[in-house]
Amino acid sequence: MTRGLGTDFDNSLSADELQPFFAVEMDFSSGILRLWGGYGDLTIGGNTYTGSADFLQISTIDETSEIRATGISVGLSGIPASLIATALTEDYQGRDITLYFGTLDSTGAINDTPYVVFKGRMDLMTVQEYADYCNITITGESRLIDLEIPRAYRYTSEDQKIDYPADKGLEFIADLQNKEIVWGS
Repeated sequence: MTRGLGTDFDNSLSADELQPFFAVEMDFSSGILRLWGGYGDLTIGGNTYTGSADFLQISTIDETSEIRATGISVGLSGIPASLIATALTEDYQGRDITLYFGTLDSTGAINDTPYVVFKGRMDLMTVQEYADYCNITITGESRLIDLEIPRAYRYTSEDQKIDYPADKGLEFIADLQNKEIVWGS
């Protein structure tokens, strides 16, 4: 699939010095969490992303030519143990997660608009607890995962009436199953 990149972004990828970064946006029930893999704050599209430097880990991002769902995992390490209760009670499953890839110029400004590498929904949260801190990993699934959900529709009058309550087109299907039909005279 062809994707367009801004001119400055495209030029920065072939420059002698490259300053890449990843930024992640996670939509929790208590609010949106925006982090990026650097120091200080970074503004992308009017939104402020908090620097998480070495504490943010992002898994390998797979892309295939096949139509299949791929996922990512985003980890935060060194989280204070006092925040475990907040993390465990947070409503997150099925909510949006977006991962951006961008580059910075020599002054630390963003080159064009960062590229959306992954957009999907949060799936599972894993918490590893240690004495003073914990590590939290959140997995995200592509929306293509919905293609793997079986659809249990049947050619019955009841299933037809779920979508079209007044339709009587399949009303006599059950009677036809054991019907004896005599051909000819």
